[in-house]
Amino acid sequence: MGDHEVEFDDVEEQTTPNPLGASRSSIKSFSEIYRLPSRKPKDYAFVQTMALAYSSLGVVYGDIGTSPLYTFSSVRLANPEEEDIIGFLSLVFWTLTLIGLVKYVSVVLLADDHGEGGTFALYSLLCQHINFRNRISIRNTRLDSDANLKFYSPRMDIQSKAKVFLENSSRAQSILTFVVLLGTCMVIGDGALTPAISVLSAVQGIQSRSSKIEQSHVVMISCAILLVLFLFQRFGTGKVSFLFSPIMVLWFTCLTAIGVYNIVNYHPSIFKAASPHYIYLFFKRNGTKGWELLGAVTLCITVHWMQYLFYFTFNYEAGAEAMFADLGHFNKGSIQMAFSFLVYPALIVTYAGQGAYLIKNPENISTAFYSSVPGPVFWPVFIVATLAAIVASQALISASFSIIRQSMALGCFPRVNMIHTSNKHEGQVYSPEVNYFLMVACLIIMIGFQGGEEIGNAYGFAVIWVMIITTCLMTVVMLVIWNTKLILILAFFFFFFFFEGLYMTALINKVPKGGWVPFCIAAFFLEIMLSWTYGRSKKTEYEAERKMTSSDLTQLVSNNTLTRVPGICFFCTDLVNGIPPIIRHYVQNVGSLRDIMVIVTVRILPIKSVLPDERFVLGKLGPKGVYRCLIQYGYKDSPNMEGAEFVASVVEKLKEEIEDIDEMAMLESAASKGVVYVLGRTILKSSEKNGWVAHCVIDYSYRFLQKNFRSAISTLKIPPSKMLQVGMLYEL
Repeated sequence: MGDHEVEFDDVEEQTTPNPLGASRSSIKSFSEIYRLPSRKPKDYAFVQTMALAYSSLGVVYGDIGTSPLYTFSSVRLANPEEEDIIGFLSLVFWTLTLIGLVKYVSVVLLADDHGEGGTFALYSLLCQHINFRNRISIRNTRLDSDANLKFYSPRMDIQSKAKVFLENSSRAQSILTFVVLLGTCMVIGDGALTPAISVLSAVQGIQSRSSKIEQSHVVMISCAILLVLFLFQRFGTGKVSFLFSPIMVLWFTCLTAIGVYNIVNYHPSIFKAASPHYIYLFFKRNGTKGWELLGAVTLCITVHWMQYLFYFTFNYEAGAEAMFADLGHFNKGSIQMAFSFLVYPALIVTYAGQGAYLIKNPENISTAFYSSVPGPVFWPVFIVATLAAIVASQALISASFSIIRQSMALGCFPRVNMIHTSNKHEGQVYSPEVNYFLMVACLIIMIGFQGGEEIGNAYGFAVIWVMIITTCLMTVVMLVIWNTKLILILAFFFFFFFFEGLYMTALINKVPKGGWVPFCIAAFFLEIMLSWTYGRSKKTEYEAERKMTSSDLTQLVSNNTLTRVPGICFFCTDLVNGIPPIIRHYVQNVGSLRDIMVIVTVRILPIKSVLPDERFVLGKLGPKGVYRCLIQYGYKDSPNMEGAEFVASVVEKLKEEIEDIDEMAMLESAASKGVVYVLGRTILKSSEKNGWVAHCVIDYSYRFLQKNFRSAISTLKIPPSKMLQVGMLYEL
């Protein structure tokens, strides 16, 4: 949620909602501490839903909306005949219908976690109902105080064999986590593939107007457009997002009009392709070649739009602030309405129109879209197509930022710089590191393949992998959470797994021809996620076994050999619940302690700003002079721990917790003597008992990430002259 997000994967499950360890009189509930609003779905009138459906066009549907630019063009048939065109069109029709309309819009869209979706949301839902031994973060922990969060997924007493198996099998949980991370990495990789294939396919239209324009020219123009697009990201999308929906409305209007024109003029009976009988004839006629062409069919669905749409979906009321918001606030009805009544019909008519044109002009199949555009409107359509491709690319890039941000919040991705580009919407973020990685990857793909069919192969492979992973996760959700009838679960799983698996087999032979690209991108991010998640889980286990209790701290502080030094010590740690062992390490080795020690944890909330009088939540830990402080900031606040104002604010809050007169006097005296900031830093080291894999991950991969990525307190303004860093080696 910010570039200094607190690490919640250090938190163990709490039996009482009291993470500061303070008395119940001072801290009532977890929800009160973290200002979690009572989240409930906002009620939308029909007119509002229509308005939201219109807004969603520019944010959600750019990806799938530009698929007509390259789907038919990816078909590699030397001399296609009418039966071939109609058979391929039938495959496109049923793929859009079954996967887009039935699976995603009607089923997967229902599996959101408080408005967030995709693979992480499905995982989060499972963690709310299954006792996972190694949870990714506190967001996956069900707490007693969640009972008053009305929109929280209801806990069901399901003692099914599947639930018992998942709870008792650490291997099954590890596999499930791996699948979630793999699907997420595949989606992130699409942030580089979608801009490449969309913009390139749009720009290629100029080749049909001049024989002097070569493919290398198209590639350079596309690279220039993408370079400007990526460099523009740092300014945020708020300034131009109001143009997205009008562009996409104009684009879908053009698609429909061109489709109708081609159907009427070339082959009015083209809609007979809706009969699956033509699919049978297609495979009977083409055999193995027809099976290979299934890879081109996957390009029509580009289901990453459904993965991404969740990051822009659902607005929950949270006072004046929205808990989840991005370029627009969309409810399920608006998403379903936009797809069912505009996007889906427009795509069906567009593909039907291209099919009708190709039946009469089969030699133009490699340039199907632009060849089917009537001459008088070519240049207007070319301009709109290029703008639509830019909109699609922008949405995918922005969504990549959101996915990384969610990964950071879940504790399975190291911190990168997240800059909030909007004062109104918490979800509008920009990450320079992620942006430049995607830019370089996109340009390498574009230049390396020179706009060849390899880009389509890579894109199709990423699409089908995400579809299959989603099918598997949805099956587990239906079984464990929804309590769906077994016959329906089996029908869903076997039908879509077979359907999508068939596409996967057709793409296997494309791996050497570009299909390896999404695996390389996914492997890069997967190595980061797995290393970070593994290292964090090991650190959590270490601290859980060795963390101090209040009695341990009392005994440590009461040691007669310990020297008490005048002043206040702010000990900064990212552990929310419990006292980290580094406190013991610090006290035992330094041999002294300030009269007042405040263990500080910073929390970034998903609201614009936190009021000054609500900034600090404090509690007494037990020993005299030792306290716990949670400092809360909004995403547009500037965390600042320097200056007399900060110290005075903490002291005033501490006074509210103190009843003893002597302790009050000690606090006032300590405040006048000055402060010191101690930053705890842990270093992991693999012990000899671990294997070489754990040794490599902990000692090399995780330590490299820990050293080179941002720390939890990297942006806190702490006076260097008053800062002391204490390190501790965790030998795992």
